[in-house]
Amino acid sequence: MGEPSTVIFSIFGILDVTGEVVAMWLILAAITIISLIVRRNLKERPGVFQNIIETGVEYLDNFFEGLLGRKKSRQYFTFLASLFIFIIFGNYSGLIPGVGLTDYVKAPTASLSVTLGLGIVTFLFLQIAGLKCGVKHYFKRFVSPICVMLPLLILDEFIKPASLALRLFGNVFGEEMVMEELYHLLPIGVPLIMMVLSLLFCALQALVFTMLTSIYLDEATELEE
Repeated sequence: MGEPSTVIFSIFGILDVTGEVVAMWLILAAITIISLIVRRNLKERPGVFQNIIETGVEYLDNFFEGLLGRKKSRQYFTFLASLFIFIIFGNYSGLIPGVGLTDYVKAPTASLSVTLGLGIVTFLFLQIAGLKCGVKHYFKRFVSPICVMLPLLILDEFIKPASLALRLFGNVFGEEMVMEELYHLLPIGVPLIMMVLSLLFCALQALVFTMLTSIYLDEATELEE
């Protein structure tokens, strides 16, 4: 799983800050700044920047609507879109020159601890969404169609977020390792081609994570309607 992350400094001797943590802070700051700029400069006749943001939001809205339907898509859009935006920013941060080459800034999604954190957050959200549909319905789905399925269905509930986390980590980490080796072997040409392919790959990984989350969310709330 690669070398352990180097601790840059600690906060109160409790929280170890690594390059992945620094990158997460920078990503969250960038997303916050972009959101504030867009919110404060909304116009009836949007400019180029607002058009790009609106096109992205519209695409995500249509994407989730196709998976969940209009009602659920609107209800859970904030969480799903937040997941997608953070993951795609995290993935693309690895393509910024210098990121990953030092211990001070590293792509967060290339760290298992970060992807596991995303998996845990997703797991908790799925349970909360299921419980909001009714406690009776929430527990009923673990014994359907027959009670003997209970252990397997409970295990499956934990496997879902774990598989999401491991898939995202494995793909992003593997890509970074390939890029690093190619850079050492053939520093001119081939790494550039890989970076171009990574532009598509990074977006695909964010789509896969949120698509599977949407499917699991639909299953957890299918008795809502």
